[in-house]
Amino acid sequence: MLSESDHKLIETVLAAWNSQDVEQVVGCYTPDCQYRDPNTRGVVVGRDALRRYLTKLFLNWKMTWTLREYFQFGQTDGGAFLWKATLAPASGGPAKNVEGMDLVVLRDGKLARNEVYFDRAALFS
Repeated sequence: MLSESDHKLIETVLAAWNSQDVEQVVGCYTPDCQYRDPNTRGVVVGRDALRRYLTKLFLNWKMTWTLREYFQFGQTDGGAFLWKATLAPASGGPAKNVEGMDLVVLRDGKLARNEVYFDRAALFS
């Protein structure tokens, strides 16, 4: 069962990502966070690196995220988010509906590790 604190954290994280406000998103992560998605070239480590990455990402894409399900890991802090997203080039063009999953490790009410998985080819079909 999803704890109330995890549910609130999920809502906060998704609201931050949907705002596309870099500082609001970075505030959801620990100072030593590790972030990876299909667009990164390896792991983005730390808030400063995440801030640089998100600044470029948000300039190029307009995104809306919706939670489908959350599966909490057994005895550890974290879980798997299943999500739906609408992604559109910021410069214009058709929006794409994408489904994917985030694996997250939590520490002190923040995301310490976030790995994002989805089929990037769906954006270009």
